[in-house]
Amino acid sequence: MDNNKVKVIEAKDLRLVKNKQEIFQVESFSLEKGEVLSLIGPNGTGKTSLLLTLALLQSPSQGVLYFKGHKITKDKIISLRRQMAVAFQEPLLFDTTVEQNILAGLKIRGIAKKEAKKRADWWMSRLAIKQLAARSARHLSGGEAQRVNLARALVLEPGVLFLDEPFAALDYPTKNALLNDLGLLLKETGQTTLFVTHDYTEIPFLTEKVAVMYQGKIIKNGSIKEIFGPEILSRSKSLNIPWP
Repeated sequence: MDNNKVKVIEAKDLRLVKNKQEIFQVESFSLEKGEVLSLIGPNGTGKTSLLLTLALLQSPSQGVLYFKGHKITKDKIISLRRQMAVAFQEPLLFDTTVEQNILAGLKIRGIAKKEAKKRADWWMSRLAIKQLAARSARHLSGGEAQRVNLARALVLEPGVLFLDEPFAALDYPTKNALLNDLGLLLKETGQTTLFVTHDYTEIPFLTEKVAVMYQGKIIKNGSIKEIFGPEILSRSKSLNIPWP
C-alpha cells in the first residue's frame, strides 16, 4: 500500500448539535498521511467545532470517526489524543521557561529525558527560538509565543497536527515570517496537518489544498486555483503571497 494514500483521519456522517442548534453536518471528511489541508470559511461557520471534534476534544452528536483505518471508540480516545497535537490562536503557555514548555508534552508521554532534550533543541532551532530557551514564557512577544506554541505541538511528532487560526493575532510581518518557516517545516517533515483559517492569504504558505466550509457544511474541495480562481491570484501578487 502507498503510505501517502493512508487516511490518517476519516469521518462519516459527522454532526454536532448544541442547545438544539446544529453546529455542523459533514457527510464525509478525510486527511491523508502527509497531507496539509486548509479549512477556510467565515467566522461562526463551524470550522473550530469540526477541528475540536476531529482532534477528539469534543464528542459529535452523530457519526463515526476513524484513525488510521480503525474506528475510534470511547476506550481509545485518551491514547489516540496523545497521537495528535493542537495549536490554537492563543498559545496558553505554562508559567515556566520556553524549554520547559516544549518539554512538557514529552514528559507526559514518557519520552526519555535525553531524547526529549534532543527533540526540543531541534525544534527550537528550526523555529528560531533556541536563544529563548531559558526565558520565561511570560516575557515573550506574540510572535515568539506562537513559535513556542508550535514547537510544543510539533516536538510530539503527532500523527495529526491541528492548527486553529494560530496566526490571526499576529502583525503582518511577524505572521508572514512564521508562515514561511512553518511551510518549509511541514514540507520537510511530511507532517499531516489540518489548518483552520478565515484568511485566504495564509493558505499558500502552507498548502495548495483547500476545503471550504459554510453554514456548518463543507461545500467545496480543491486546489487554490480551483477554489479562488485567477482573479484572486492576480490581486495577491502585490502582497508577495506565494500563490502557485
